Amino acid sequence: MRNERITTSRLAQNVLSVEGAAGEAVLFVHGNVSSAAFWRDPMLALADGYRPLAVDLRGFGESDPAPVDATRGVRDYSDDVLDLVDTLGLDRVHVVGWSLGGGVVLQALLDRPEVFASVTLVNPVSPYGFGGTEGEDGKLTHPDGTGSGAGGANPDFVKLLVEGDRGDSSPLSPRNVFRTAYVKPGAVIADEDYYVESMLTTRVGEDHYPGEAATSENWPGVAPGTKGVLNTIAPTHFRLDLAAAAAKPPILWIRGADDVIVSDTSLFDLAYLGVLGVVPGSPGTPAQPMVSQTRAALTAYGPFTEVVLADCGHSPHLEKPEEFLSALRAHLAGAAA
Repeated sequence: MRNERITTSRLAQNVLSVEGAAGEAVLFVHGNVSSAAFWRDPMLALADGYRPLAVDLRGFGESDPAPVDATRGVRDYSDDVLDLVDTLGLDRVHVVGWSLGGGVVLQALLDRPEVFASVTLVNPVSPYGFGGTEGEDGKLTHPDGTGSGAGGANPDFVKLLVEGDRGDSSPLSPRNVFRTAYVKPGAVIADEDYYVESMLTTRVGEDHYPGEAATSENWPGVAPGTKGVLNTIAPTHFRLDLAAAAAKPPILWIRGADDVIVSDTSLFDLAYLGVLGVVPGSPGTPAQPMVSQTRAALTAYGPFTEVVLADCGHSPHLEKPEEFLSALRAHLAGAAA
């Protein structure tokens, strides 16, 4: 594996690649509180016929910690990715986005669809953001996006992330969040330390993770701010009409059936936690049906395939690598045919 900093017109971005790999380019985009390192094993497996690349988004891994303007949705990230594609001279690249990275990929697809030969979404954020919406059409629960944004981050997790905690004494340590949310509890992941180190590269603050917190008069009292990661996917800043794409490369949507992060009953959705009574005082605000929203949006888009992996959480590429790679290889080959 090779890390290389590529300077584009926007910032210096760290790119992970496989020495000697050649063929059609496959660009991997990671999720929140992680880095390109999470793609290491799929990249090595694909290197026998493709040119796999993975980028650290700004504020993660070894890329520049440029501030994030959340009022643009995820466009600071997607514009960075598109600029990298141009700088590397890639033509018709296959792109794979996981979680937050799925939203980044979809935004780039809407802005410049001609760039992409195919798109793969791995447990992606809903096209209507994270939190603050209801129904398959992503209707805002409140006009100010109440229930979404940086204010919903757990302060104990943020504190331990800042401290570089590598242990498992706290249920909210990065290691335990990895064990209970990134993967299905009980999953045995080789090189767990490697992935925890990747999580700890996350820059923390108002300009980065979790971002600028804001308040609301409505329950549960938090609303999106204008800066930082979690605010980029607030539904007041991020809302994608996939049916409007000017060109429609085939999309593979692959997800774990037991994901607790991106789910119709997400344990990270304040509205659903209100339904459970974990966050008190709920007036009956319904949970965001994240998976149902994504399915409805992709149905309106057109050419997509949904693959659901049983006994799998938020990270199919780590938990079910053989099934993940089989689906990805078939998708890449079909797009090239």
